[in-house]
Amino acid sequence: MTILIIDDDEAVCASLRLALKQAGYSSAAAYNPREALQILKQENEHIGLVIQDMNFGKNSDTSGTDGITLLQEIKALKPNLPVILMTAWASLDIAVRGMRLGAADFLTKPWTNEQILLSVETALQLAPEHSTVQHSSPNTAQNNAPSRTELDAQHDFSNIIGNDPAIVKMLALIARIAPTQASVLITGESGTGKECVADAIHRNSTRRAAPFVKVNVGSITPSLFESEMFGHVKGAFTDAKFDREGRFEAAHTGTLFLDEIGDMPLDAQVKLLRVLQDRTFQAVGSSKTKTADVRVVSATNRNLATMIQHSSFREDLFYRLNLITLHLPPLRERKGDIPVLAEYFLRANAQLYNRPEMSLSRNAREWLQGQHFAGNIRELKHLIERTVLMADANTLAADDFRAALNLQEGEKNNAQGAETLTSNQESLPRVGSMSLDEIERAMILKAIEAYPRNITQIAEALGISRNALYRRLEKYNIQV
Repeated sequence: MTILIIDDDEAVCASLRLALKQAGYSSAAAYNPREALQILKQENEHIGLVIQDMNFGKNSDTSGTDGITLLQEIKALKPNLPVILMTAWASLDIAVRGMRLGAADFLTKPWTNEQILLSVETALQLAPEHSTVQHSSPNTAQNNAPSRTELDAQHDFSNIIGNDPAIVKMLALIARIAPTQASVLITGESGTGKECVADAIHRNSTRRAAPFVKVNVGSITPSLFESEMFGHVKGAFTDAKFDREGRFEAAHTGTLFLDEIGDMPLDAQVKLLRVLQDRTFQAVGSSKTKTADVRVVSATNRNLATMIQHSSFREDLFYRLNLITLHLPPLRERKGDIPVLAEYFLRANAQLYNRPEMSLSRNAREWLQGQHFAGNIRELKHLIERTVLMADANTLAADDFRAALNLQEGEKNNAQGAETLTSNQESLPRVGSMSLDEIERAMILKAIEAYPRNITQIAEALGISRNALYRRLEKYNIQV
């Protein structure tokens, strides 16, 4: 396999060829589009990847039109051939056009050898010719698609529950992309399990022994974005009493999970894009440049394509984040997995609340399968826990879930504030069935349901300070 470098600067071609040779790759050079196309036609079966500049000739303009035309001709000649574009930062718009036309990646000038080799490795691993999934025909693909059992035998997917064909297909794709360094965008409604998928990608990657750092970028205020993501040094601003490590540094050599990416303000998007492009950053108040050796996995429940049309999300950042896109179906589209998920959550809560003999009746399974679950897996999980807390019997029936659901609806209709979370004496668990810690944890979860992602209201409803609430969230390992 040969990598074809297309650039009218002989020094650039020589530099790239040396870097590729040192990494064990064979390469060839072309100094103009005509020569490149001739090589591709003559060596069609041997060229496995192209690295091309976007401007050619001393008299050529810098619009990138030459590069776009060449990319279109390459794709017409060999549609599945991965092409990496090289462009200046000022030409990112043209790079985005190239990504729309099927380019595998774009690198800005100047670049580092590490960036080039990482992009090459990822593009080759994701190329159709290197896929372990068959695409020759629908029947072949179906016959060769791995089963859930086969996938579990080779990979760690223990945190993803279900056997729905859409889930199994997604797991097969995760198995393929996890060992690469490709950025992944996970989409889907709230509560569908996007964080679990991100965790599965990390645990099956070559970075599994390094940190998996999670950050809800949508909840970071613009003024604190740089400090949270890149860290700060002592004295950088009024409250900076100590050096603070940012999320990129904490995730060094590991995976950085950016949740709620669609809620980022535009100025924060620019700062994130620059770090993802240059793979370097500086802590606030420091002049020392650090390397961001992280794999980025992001998630959103918003339609980024629509946001791009409305100019509320940057298209160049979108292409940086979604080299691979995974979409999680809502629970209502995989109803066959509801009993399996319910059993899984029941076992977890039975162990948590020391009720190991609990089980689901047949009519409970059927009732659960008939529910819409607008909140998806998260709603099912909370319903199971609520029912475990309320029910006296060890075998949960449909009526037990109806009672828990009716209580939940009643709570939602109560007045806001502490009264919302005050239970009637009859709804308290029987004496001896729960410890005070268990009751406290359950009450915190109820408050989170009543005031999703609003720390101030949750704390006020529970009658404690924000700091006290944070301590309890850490104590009980509760994510808000």
